[in-house]
Amino acid sequence: MPRTSVLLLARGLGPGGMERLLVNQVRFGDRGAFDYSVAFVTEEKHHLVPEFEALGAPVHWLSGAGRPWPVHLERLLRRDGFDVVHTHSPLVASAVRPLARRLRPRPRLVYTEHNSWGAYRSPTRLANRWTYRLDDAQIAVSRAAYDSVPPGLRSRLEVLDHGIDLAAVRAHAEHRAEARERVGATDGQVVVGTVANFRPEKNYEGMVRIASEVLVDRPDVRFVSVGQGPLLGEIRSQVERAGLADRFECLGHQPDAPRLMAGFDVFVMTSHYEGLPVAFMEARALGLPVVTTAVGGLVDHVVDGVDGVLVSAGDDRAFVAALGRVLDDPDLRSSLAEASAARGDEFDARTVVRSIETRYR
Repeated sequence: MPRTSVLLLARGLGPGGMERLLVNQVRFGDRGAFDYSVAFVTEEKHHLVPEFEALGAPVHWLSGAGRPWPVHLERLLRRDGFDVVHTHSPLVASAVRPLARRLRPRPRLVYTEHNSWGAYRSPTRLANRWTYRLDDAQIAVSRAAYDSVPPGLRSRLEVLDHGIDLAAVRAHAEHRAEARERVGATDGQVVVGTVANFRPEKNYEGMVRIASEVLVDRPDVRFVSVGQGPLLGEIRSQVERAGLADRFECLGHQPDAPRLMAGFDVFVMTSHYEGLPVAFMEARALGLPVVTTAVGGLVDHVVDGVDGVLVSAGDDRAFVAALGRVLDDPDLRSSLAEASAARGDEFDARTVVRSIETRYR
């Protein structure tokens, strides 16, 4: 069989969850049958370029030389003649679809919906809607992402849960003591942690408000956040104003975030919108009890009260109460952790990559 050439196309290659999924696809892909290349648009989001190059995947930055990135992309497609272009951004996909359709022979187009349409700006939703039917195959990372797409556009869309490198994440559990030292946890402290980029949909403002309530009468609790993004400075200022600087640590970007998560005792997310967060999968693999808002794919993978706790998005009071129950009841925390760990095998990247490559074929 001839080898199939695949271009993975993203807006950026920053340290976010979606980008980590692409690294895993290249790492676990069938390299005997598929040749992977990667392209991205946003220059400042290039953190993962060395990882792709170490895996032998050529990486192309499309915004150089002062020309619009679609011009560079068209030249790349004509020169390298990819069989499949798999896009992972709605805005980028909206430009790529009509461009690729003009090529002869043309690449097949695959698109992954990583979030709910409610998280997109109006121009992005409109451009996505206009061009959506030009794809040959489409994947949604969660049932919520699928349901957010207008019904008339779902004919090629199917839900496929994504995954992580389970063995690599679970190996970090051996470094729990080191991780707790790095996040500033003292003996006996309960660490409540999250890994999420500082963007509006992650609702860090709500998390700080929740932490302010939780910490009032719990001196043994410490909050830790890992991530980067445009709101990092603003949230750090909010933490300072709330008087929480010594007990709410914003660590910023950390390239080994799963290793730090091994020092957590409870994993939390207060998001307004989600697809299926990679950090949640990593928390599962590490056997962490989870308290999260009931959004996106989290609803499909948390059984409330059994392997985690679900709270309505935007309800600070309910989140404070739910988190308080988990913090105050070590037995509950232990049972949630055990059930969470038991479900970690659901997120094996190898299985997901095989399914995606089947669709390519």
